[in-house]
Amino acid sequence: MKYNDIDFNNKKILITGGAGFIGSNLAFYFQEHFPLAHIVVFDIFRSEKMFSNGNLQSFGHYKNLIGFKGDIICGDLNSASDMAGLQNYNFDYIFHQAAISDTRVYDQEIIMQTNVNSFYIILEMAKKSNASLVYASSAATYGSMPSPQTVGKENPENPYGFSKYAMDQIAYRYMRENPDMNIVGLKYFNVYGAREFFKDKTSSTVIQFGHQILAGKTPRLFEGSDEIVRDFVYIKDVLQANIKACASKKSGVYNVGTSKPRSFQDIADILQKELGTDYGTEYFPNPFTGYQMHTQANISTSTTFLDYKPEWELEEGIKDYLSEIERMYEEEVK
Repeated sequence: MKYNDIDFNNKKILITGGAGFIGSNLAFYFQEHFPLAHIVVFDIFRSEKMFSNGNLQSFGHYKNLIGFKGDIICGDLNSASDMAGLQNYNFDYIFHQAAISDTRVYDQEIIMQTNVNSFYIILEMAKKSNASLVYASSAATYGSMPSPQTVGKENPENPYGFSKYAMDQIAYRYMRENPDMNIVGLKYFNVYGAREFFKDKTSSTVIQFGHQILAGKTPRLFEGSDEIVRDFVYIKDVLQANIKACASKKSGVYNVGTSKPRSFQDIADILQKELGTDYGTEYFPNPFTGYQMHTQANISTSTTFLDYKPEWELEEGIKDYLSEIERMYEEEVK
């Protein structure tokens, strides 16, 4: 499905983090709908390096790009020579998805270097080539602010959230100083969908619960999960927001969610219904302090300035995603 009238054919498109979850979905969107587009994926790809919390430092995976026919560059946002190599393309559109996105990494130096320092380079690249720039911000900028979370009322509570907050402030300055540029930041809420499997422990509860159930296990939820709600947004609505951001009525930072919060219990129940199981639910104490109990995106400005209108309810999103959940499970247990 095409989300607006922009013809991306014969345009040069950069997708940083293009071997990751959202980036790879963007790559295939353009490949499918605009076969003459020149798509360049830039990604560090995963190594065996881990953070102190036991999670991988990078999630990009070649399997997310099987079937992709565009250019692939293995590069590091923190490498001056790697970033300089991108300057030669003169891009028309830049989708900056690459980041350290693990909210439980507390190494402030590497997060700020990777997420914030590189952003200046991306902004200057867009300015030099007059490219439309769409970048990934995050609902993590809100911290524990009460719902509905509204752009301009942020209070980040971890290094990742702060790095995205800092990126937004830098973007606002560029918007003021370069009024002819199209710069849009998208604050993603809880995204789920195809190609998220390789995010490992940081993948959505949708695929994690799905694989628990397919393994014949009772889904394990925190105590009180019927009252812990999140704004879960399907990957196809995230693609819609990215594409529409290329023709925004106004540069800015916008929420990408559904504005319809749902509980973790809902996810487990919908999956069991779709998979035809009745394992019940196992509850255990929530080990995290300062755990956010409620998120809900205020999408009024997203609708006004991006014409963003979420189309996927949780039930429909999970149903659409189910065959991919099953396929990845079969691959995993081989």
